[in-house]
Amino acid sequence: MTFSRRLFLQSATALAVLPKAVRASSTDLVARKAIQQIAPDGFPETPVWSYGGGVPGPEIRLAQGARLQRRLVNDLPQPTTIHWHGIRIDNAMDGVPGLTQDVVKSGGDFRYDFLVPDAGTYWYYAHNRSVEQVARGLYGPLIVEEAEPLDVDHDLTLMLDDWRLDPETAHIVDDFDNGHDQSHAGRLGNLVSVNGQFDPAFSVRSRDRLRLRLVNASNARIYDLSLDGLVGWIVALDGMPLETPMRVEDSFPLAPAQRADLVVDVEAQPDKVAGLVSREREGAFGLVRFAVSGQSARTGQPSIAPLPPNPLPAVTLDSAPLHRMTLQGGAMRWLESAHLGETLLSGRELVQLGRFWALNGYAERPQDPFLDAQRGSVHRIEFVNETAFPHAMHLHGHHFRLILADGRLGPWRDTVLVERGQTRQIALVADNPGDWLLHCHMLGHAASGMMSWFRVT
Repeated sequence: MTFSRRLFLQSATALAVLPKAVRASSTDLVARKAIQQIAPDGFPETPVWSYGGGVPGPEIRLAQGARLQRRLVNDLPQPTTIHWHGIRIDNAMDGVPGLTQDVVKSGGDFRYDFLVPDAGTYWYYAHNRSVEQVARGLYGPLIVEEAEPLDVDHDLTLMLDDWRLDPETAHIVDDFDNGHDQSHAGRLGNLVSVNGQFDPAFSVRSRDRLRLRLVNASNARIYDLSLDGLVGWIVALDGMPLETPMRVEDSFPLAPAQRADLVVDVEAQPDKVAGLVSREREGAFGLVRFAVSGQSARTGQPSIAPLPPNPLPAVTLDSAPLHRMTLQGGAMRWLESAHLGETLLSGRELVQLGRFWALNGYAERPQDPFLDAQRGSVHRIEFVNETAFPHAMHLHGHHFRLILADGRLGPWRDTVLVERGQTRQIALVADNPGDWLLHCHMLGHAASGMMSWFRVT
């Protein structure tokens, strides 16, 4: 059974106001159980795991270059940590159990303290048993503000997520170790939320200019996003400004963990509804509605200027060595064999251990780093997807530049979507010392083998 999904603009329900951004008023992020209305009105509330009692957790906003200080307090029945996704962070603060820190046990705490060098849209989430803890709601937005704010009427953070709920109880289905999910596309839900709500709405005026900070917090869902009643430009990807804003002419993908900052103008007339739309095989459906009431005094909207660049290193590909990262396994392309530690196991043995994927022949994080890089060196990494499914490959502690098909350098990213059968190259300046994780951000894929690491010294 699945929840019936209304098509965009066909809802007769009353408009609900999006939750306002909550600024953290304390240095504590308390991971604890809570109850929240995730499903539509008329369904029961959903037991969730949260930071501070709600999903998403409190929006943390601070200025570029500021110091973030938060104490994680674990009131959950499982150990946990926090990863600060996309921040070029001190290695000891990266939140990866067994690589950068120990897990925070139930009843324990850990103090995170680091500088945020880059303005942009980021997020934080649980990095122990992520396939379960993120699916239960352990995530929140982290916004690093530019010195000069954009001239917009609304600055909205929109965290997209999908939930697998029991249609009778609205409880989260706890089949997190589901072998079918892990060996196929990953854990896909039957209800999509924005900021922890189903089908939320926000009041705007015609001609208003909005900044939409989109964050894909889903375990595995790739959204194909488009605008209705809005005209807009993508101004940043994964927190990093584009050198030239990109006009949204059609739909664009947003893979798990990726972010996109848009500046959009409301074209819909008063008493109409605009929206952000996701397109899937069964048709388009609205993620969030913008109810248009009245008209802004803005006239003749100016063109979109680029956001100020972040202090990222220069990338020169001359003599940069090429490292091949082969994505292997999964349904229809089953592993013949792969290593667990130093032991080579057959595909049958791996499946019995819940390992369905491998990176360069390893079905778990190997003992030795995939790349041992000297600080400041430039490297090309070629992701070769030999599987039947797409993968969102994320590098911790760094941003990298995509290398386009013609050899030119593309935008900065921290997570690259590699479609089935596709080969994609990135250029990495290894300028942040430490041991850093590299993994698929379809979280079930990472949990069942698609994980590696690299070292910068």
